Amino acid sequence: MPHRTQGRVFRQINSARERLCCEPGLPFSQWLPMEVIRTALTRAGIVCREGLFTPWVTLWVFLSQVLDPNQCCLQAVLRFLAYRVSQGLPACSSETGAYCQARKRLPEGVAKELFRTTGKQLHDREMPASWRWKGRTVKVADGTTVSMPDTPENQEAYPQPRSQKPGVGFPLARMVVLFSLAVGTVLEAAIGQYRGKQTGEISLLRSLYDSLDPEDILLGDRIYCTYFDIVTLQEECGVDVVTRLHQHRRADFRRGRRLGRDDHVVTWTRPRQRPPWMDEETFERLPATLQMREVRIRAKTPGFRVKNIVVVTTLLDAEQYSANDLAELYRARWHAELDLRSLKQVLGMDVLRCKTPEMVRKEIWIHFLGYNVIRQVMADAAEKHGILPREISFATTLEGMLAFAESLAKTMPSQMEMCYDHLLDAIARHRVGDRPDRYEPRARKRRPKAYALLTEPRPVARKRCSKKRKD
Repeated sequence: MPHRTQGRVFRQINSARERLCCEPGLPFSQWLPMEVIRTALTRAGIVCREGLFTPWVTLWVFLSQVLDPNQCCLQAVLRFLAYRVSQGLPACSSETGAYCQARKRLPEGVAKELFRTTGKQLHDREMPASWRWKGRTVKVADGTTVSMPDTPENQEAYPQPRSQKPGVGFPLARMVVLFSLAVGTVLEAAIGQYRGKQTGEISLLRSLYDSLDPEDILLGDRIYCTYFDIVTLQEECGVDVVTRLHQHRRADFRRGRRLGRDDHVVTWTRPRQRPPWMDEETFERLPATLQMREVRIRAKTPGFRVKNIVVVTTLLDAEQYSANDLAELYRARWHAELDLRSLKQVLGMDVLRCKTPEMVRKEIWIHFLGYNVIRQVMADAAEKHGILPREISFATTLEGMLAFAESLAKTMPSQMEMCYDHLLDAIARHRVGDRPDRYEPRARKRRPKAYALLTEPRPVARKRCSKKRKD
């Protein structure tokens, strides 16, 4: 049963929203409305009590910490302290204990629902026709890994790779993320162990099929090019697929129904062996054949690693979807790599900081939430200036948001819209450089510090060093 002070706390939060709309480091709470937060808290069965770090305040402090990758818990609490003092509120303690405990109390499902809601709202909103591909909704899937502190809890939930020595490596989690190609938001994600049965990218992607809508187009790399998954997506989800041909298949353009040069429709036959993850009844229910279109793309630009690739798709209409259209669409798959780079490098999600599996997952969901908030600002700037959201720099948008944070915090509500328009104008001027077919070597010019590598557990190395000092 909800606590009796729950309604009073919500009323206090609602009435103070004008004054508290600029929480520390993130003066953009209009992009995460109170109604959305309240719905997430209610579904999670949150019992709100009076205190300094209420779930709402904890969420915003956590989010501000994510948007500033160099900010630790102490800095987040100090920023909250400075904010309270500037607003004429009683000062809070600079100790991090209360904030860390509040983060633990914040349910994992709240952060997860909030990033899903923000991503879907932007993806589903009415947008210019030029943002969609052929009037269709395209969702891009890609996988990655994240590292985390070497604690017993993290090691048990997300074991380190076998190639690393015990006590020297770090726990590693695998993720598959579903992005919106039009606006770049994270729509859904699945997390699993890096090693073990049913922990690969394709297994994680199967858990996300429910988030795909009929008439969607799933764009992915060759790892997703499997007979069983393509049939499942088409038959059960009504989703079309565009991927690269799997390395175990060979394309023979002398066969099939010819649609043009290096473009034909062929018949794939269901594999004889049932995969271990599929039951016998489902296997027998699958069609024995599948019509697939194969298009060879030739890369003539110097420096490209692969000269020829074969794209396979369920889009069989050559008049509506030409070979060049499919080539450009598959090339757009690279945006998923750039989106993951923004998450891991710009927002610092590459190496997580939390020491328990539950907090690690919360940290990931909050990263996705902060990423979606930035994408919303980018979409507003793009729509105002008549350009594509992906033409705007993600890093510049984040820097602009942080730079305008203090000014927006002091801006009167009547001037908030004007100030926000200036932010959108500044963001839109800094676009991603037009560097077609640019390629660079994967090498760094600046040398790292010449520290020796730790090849044994730290306690063992410390003991050995101590023994040398005594000798």
